[in-house]
Amino acid sequence: MFLCGDAGPLAVGAVVHHKLNNTADSKDCLSRLLQLQRSVLSPDSEMPDELLYGRAGYLYALLYINKEIGANTVDESTITKVVTAIVESGKTMSADQKKTERCPLLYEWHKKQYIGAAHGLAGIYYTLMQPEAKVPADILSELVRPSIDYVRHKKFRSGNFPSSLSNESDRLVHWCHGAPGVVHMLIMAHKIFKEEKYLKEAAECAEVIWHRGLLRKGYGICHGTAGNGYTFLTLYKITKDKKYLYRACRFAEWCLDYGTHGCRIPDRPYSLFEGMAGAIHYLSEIASPETSCFPAFEL
Repeated sequence: MFLCGDAGPLAVGAVVHHKLNNTADSKDCLSRLLQLQRSVLSPDSEMPDELLYGRAGYLYALLYINKEIGANTVDESTITKVVTAIVESGKTMSADQKKTERCPLLYEWHKKQYIGAAHGLAGIYYTLMQPEAKVPADILSELVRPSIDYVRHKKFRSGNFPSSLSNESDRLVHWCHGAPGVVHMLIMAHKIFKEEKYLKEAAECAEVIWHRGLLRKGYGICHGTAGNGYTFLTLYKITKDKKYLYRACRFAEWCLDYGTHGCRIPDRPYSLFEGMAGAIHYLSEIASPETSCFPAFEL
């Protein structure tokens, strides 16, 4: 919903108008954003829970507002209601699939239980672990962490992850499907739960991305080389290991040779997540790796 719905533009509009001191317009955008709660919170709604179109994206939009405009611009009770809706949806799906013990929070999109950041478990768990979401510690430890561990055990021997729980093909190395998106979940788990195993596995993901992450599918973030390069920037911020900065720069060099690799032209060639804008954003982040962040996926 943040990237492929009304919530994202309304959240960005509220922030931009706020920074331009257009108070009335900022409040109007915020009011329209909050009005979307009806479909987000309804248990009968067909809204999914994933990041691009669903509840996790809506939660991200609310957290983004509070970060950019000020704490409690969106009150804590509203955020709690959205978190509860996401958690209850995951518990229901898990119970339906008889996976409550193994994966307490389970989600699907278009009848598939995707793993990746865009439509899957990694993006949802990552968002729930955001400190600003104030998810209770018992939910994090008893529901989120075992669910993350369940996903971890789906990793291929190569270090990559399948696109969905039912998929056995070790093919896609994208932010949307594969190790590049799972890395951000693992790093956030390391921050929250203070366990080295998560950071270790994030580093293992980075190895497969280094060897297989230059993509002819495009230069963008969702399923392109720029999105994969953010893996190295994120690991560099955590570890300060210059190996990751070097790798981030090499991926940037690939993006600088835009149009010379025979990559396909995306449906939206100038967009942030599919096209040229994503590559440009990634190149700009290389200039300041200490403060770089993954666009629309880090608070």
